[in-house]
Amino acid sequence: MECGIQMLFQNPGNLSDEEVYTAELKLAKLAEPFGFDSIWCVEHHFTDYTMCPDVTQFLSYMAGCTSRIKLGTGAVILPWHDPLRVAEEIALLDYYSNGRTILGMGRGLARLEYEGFREDMNQSRTKFNEAARMITKALETGFAEYDGEVVKQPRVEIRPRPLKSFAGRTFSVAMSPDSIDAGAELGSQIMLFMQRPIEQMAAEVNRYRELYRKHQGREPLPVLCNDFIICDDSAERAEEMARKYIAAYFLTAANHYEMAGSHFAGTKGYAAYGDAARMLQELGLDKVADAFVDFQIWGTPQQIFEKLETRQKDLGDFQLNGCFSFAGMPYDYCERSMKLYGARCIPELHNWKSPSASAA
Repeated sequence: MECGIQMLFQNPGNLSDEEVYTAELKLAKLAEPFGFDSIWCVEHHFTDYTMCPDVTQFLSYMAGCTSRIKLGTGAVILPWHDPLRVAEEIALLDYYSNGRTILGMGRGLARLEYEGFREDMNQSRTKFNEAARMITKALETGFAEYDGEVVKQPRVEIRPRPLKSFAGRTFSVAMSPDSIDAGAELGSQIMLFMQRPIEQMAAEVNRYRELYRKHQGREPLPVLCNDFIICDDSAERAEEMARKYIAAYFLTAANHYEMAGSHFAGTKGYAAYGDAARMLQELGLDKVADAFVDFQIWGTPQQIFEKLETRQKDLGDFQLNGCFSFAGMPYDYCERSMKLYGARCIPELHNWKSPSASAA
């Protein structure tokens, strides 16, 4: 199993943005010596929810700070970008990193970010699908061209030419049924954020695998799970920190995305989020936050292994990204949690055999 780290650059308001960036970059630079396989970063804009508006720029910086670790965009939100520029930036990052780049693509969910970029959320699915097809083809052929409903790109060459194939290095965020469909049709691996009961997520993953086999004629590579991870020698302290900080993160996400908002129901391509908003309104934020905490991976190293073993039985093959810094958690604790996870969990997880490999 590969083990990555997901960076957020979240500022809950008790530090300056400069202090947050100084501390977060320090943590990012520890990922490689602590044994992580990859480092990823989310793209967000305009608020303190997360503060990395340009993930390729951050990863270019990390390419110069590292020599081994893979560099993943988790993700570039395609409807907010010119797809030609994305193709060029990813190709260039691959040169900076000597082929360590992983391309992760997303559609975006926050209304305030769409409004800030003057983009119509109703066109997001079409623009994502067309941009993703153009970008992935451009990175394979070295030429960008597309004549779609939204994306209109005359044929141009990507220079410097893509260093090597991105086969096996392309992911798309899949948190709704139509995103599952898009990932399977595109032939990308999918990225999941663990926010629903595992039985529901397993059903969607299995549907993705069936669609992938149908569209691509081969077996899909493992899905990527993104979790909020706390690793501590004390089970009691791990739970205390999880109940406080993972729950606090969920509330920041609910606010940023307007998760209980009524606007999803009237926005094309977001019907599934409208259903989730109604459930959130019925249950209440605090109850859903408590459930979100339970979906994540936290505890002692042994408890973490047990939770991951249970997930593997339900979900099958998966890779794991952990977010270790969020919601104002003290940075010295984040670092201790990362270090313990790197020393006690990652070596063991590297030796895990996938269910499909064991069966074979």
